[in-house]
Amino acid sequence: MKHVLVAGFLALNIIFPCAVLAEEKKDITLTGTITLDQALEAALLKNPDLQAFSYEVRAREAETLQAGMTFNPKLNVQVENVAGSGNFNGVTQSETTVQLSQRLELGDKRNLRKNSANLSKEIAGWDYEVQRLEVLTRVSQSFTHILKAQQKITLTVEGVQLAKKFLNAVSERVKAGKVAAIEIIKAQVALANMRIEEGQARQELENARRKLSVLWGVAEPVFDSVQGDLFSVPVRAMADPTVLSSSPRLSKWSTALAHRQAELDVESSKAVPDLTLSGSYRRLEQSDDNTLVFGMTVPLNWFNRNQGGIAKARHRLSKAEEEKRAEALRIQEALLKAHSNVSFSHAKVISIKAEVLPGARRALDAISEGYRFGKFGLLDVLDSQKTFYQVQSQYLDALANYHNAVADVKRLTGIDPSVQNKENGESRP
Repeated sequence: MKHVLVAGFLALNIIFPCAVLAEEKKDITLTGTITLDQALEAALLKNPDLQAFSYEVRAREAETLQAGMTFNPKLNVQVENVAGSGNFNGVTQSETTVQLSQRLELGDKRNLRKNSANLSKEIAGWDYEVQRLEVLTRVSQSFTHILKAQQKITLTVEGVQLAKKFLNAVSERVKAGKVAAIEIIKAQVALANMRIEEGQARQELENARRKLSVLWGVAEPVFDSVQGDLFSVPVRAMADPTVLSSSPRLSKWSTALAHRQAELDVESSKAVPDLTLSGSYRRLEQSDDNTLVFGMTVPLNWFNRNQGGIAKARHRLSKAEEEKRAEALRIQEALLKAHSNVSFSHAKVISIKAEVLPGARRALDAISEGYRFGKFGLLDVLDSQKTFYQVQSQYLDALANYHNAVADVKRLTGIDPSVQNKENGESRP
């Protein structure tokens, strides 16, 4: 599944209702080992926030339909000179008038109102797309957290095995009388601490699994694990992203400004008075005659020409222009920060992998081997084990931070997280 962000997302108003109907019918149940594409698809179809936005799009479509409606005609029936006194005590002197009137909008009000409602619907489409990218980014980042948590469990299990082997080595040295028995207790404490770390890692994995499944509306996940490559990091960091034209947050403001202008046009059109045409049939009982009556009503806009409404719409247009400028600055600032995080995390990953991690491994192996021959003390071994575990844990954290920062950059620049960019020179362990 490859969902590509289309800058012209305004087509949503044509295809989205059908998509919503499909979403309501399709059942998504993720079990076993799942991939990122499966998680993204499930979130697109079942995320409660996206479902809520889809109903707002429908509501705006209904507003557009209503805005294009014309006024209904009015039927007015009057009977005069009835149930009075003298000659008017019956209905023989009555006059019955049946009037049909129709209001005619002038100043192109109907089309302007319809255009404003249609732009409002397009804004709802952009809001949906912004929320869609937010949800997909959260799915990608939650998926990364699960990958990290799975690796943390593997790391702690290896740490427990290493602590057990070291405990056996200490026991042998105690039996041989080379070290004091107290060192067994210290080694047992180290093993217990590592088992606590393993339990904590498993708890973090469960929390991460729930956090991901909630994004497609399931509080208790039924999938077992996720499949992905946490260690996939390009040799070169991501280039500085400066193009924001595809960002839905900014693209939305072009439509928002057009909508504000449309609202100003609607308010301006209200200064043009509407006509009401009427035609009546009148029955005169006294003379047994019938007649027709025609009329036209024209409001005289001498005092109220909607000056306040026009001024309000004009000020809101100016406000929207400033809000667009402020939003562009906020996005630019956030993008620079996210890209800085990408660069720092990338440098940290490369440094730990190339320098720190191999050095910590060599130190652990050398000190562990030296302890067997009495060259190093117990504290030296425990400290080297702790350092090696911390470095590995830092490496996993740096990898997760890198992938999450990349997801943030993609979100801010409007790149669909489900599109996996294949960069040259990927580094895999």
